[in-house]
Amino acid sequence: MQLKKHSYWRQLHDLWGWALVILIFAVFVVVVPIFASVPGVESPYHIPDYVIALMGKFLCFAMVALAMDLIWGYAGILSLGHGVFFALGGYAMGMYLMRSIAGEGVYRSELPDFMVFLDWQELPWFWLGFDQFWFTILMVILVPGVLAYVFGYLAFRSRTKGVYFSIITQAMTFATMLLFFRNETGFGGNNGLTDFKRILGFSLQESSTKLGLYMITVLVLLIAYLMCRYIVTSKLGRVLTAIRDAESRIMFSGYDPVQYKLFVWTFSAVLCGIAGALYVPQVGIINPSEMEPANSIEMAIWTAVGGRGTLVGALLGAGVVNGMKSWFTVSYPDYWLYFLGLLFIGVTLFMPKGLLGFFHSLFRRRA
Repeated sequence: MQLKKHSYWRQLHDLWGWALVILIFAVFVVVVPIFASVPGVESPYHIPDYVIALMGKFLCFAMVALAMDLIWGYAGILSLGHGVFFALGGYAMGMYLMRSIAGEGVYRSELPDFMVFLDWQELPWFWLGFDQFWFTILMVILVPGVLAYVFGYLAFRSRTKGVYFSIITQAMTFATMLLFFRNETGFGGNNGLTDFKRILGFSLQESSTKLGLYMITVLVLLIAYLMCRYIVTSKLGRVLTAIRDAESRIMFSGYDPVQYKLFVWTFSAVLCGIAGALYVPQVGIINPSEMEPANSIEMAIWTAVGGRGTLVGALLGAGVVNGMKSWFTVSYPDYWLYFLGLLFIGVTLFMPKGLLGFFHSLFRRRA
């Protein structure tokens, strides 16, 4: 009887989760584009361009939250350095956008303006190929993926886990941030890459381009969600959950936890890189501040607030936290970090399963 009751609530939870996902994506795919394009600019129902760009940015953050939930919620790997993968994907796209406006900068040079200002004589070797979009997409996937694979291989093979793993991920993102801040590195120093004008020939200032980027972001997020859902409901997902709960027993059962953890860790990093690549043309800038350790900690907070180990909760947490951040940084900018800290402490103490778990338990009690 107890098993039947548990199965019933499990099915109800899955149905409720799918209904929530369908509702969210229906709003983003259907409702938002209609109100952005059909009503006139003067209409109170018109969604302006800056709101479309803001929502696109939130969707990119939701993809990062998915990546975080996949490794933390299901595999028990808490990363406090995922900001570096997000930024690397963003830099790859920023380099393509800079190469696409060669000769149109302030100095009318084939080199980016910051290189001319720093008296560079030729394009560095690692900028070659970024004038091709296909090469850029390849680097968006390969650069974060290869870095994550090498880092994860060394860490997982040495059985580094728990708080020690979290600390070295923080060290990784901090060291990378310091490297990118240096002018001689060739990535624009503390100013980063900006002043983008077009992507694939389309002006980034046009409303149609902004709406197109937004729609592409929605589509990629949906594909990422379905892929993550497939992983966590498959045998691989069950093994990952077992590794999270009892890694030693998995080893004694004949499984190699390193291979499973390495796969999900690398896949999560690639998702972050893709999110960063979609983020840059919609925001218009990428600089080393995206690698700040505080940003990576905030990514973990999105997942914790929404509900760890649920995927849908990760999407919810990213939307809620970033929506609050946008409001606080405009109305009460000095209090945002205090509120964020209180939010994280409050969720940890009173809602350990996050907002989604709280709503689910509330609905279950009433039912």
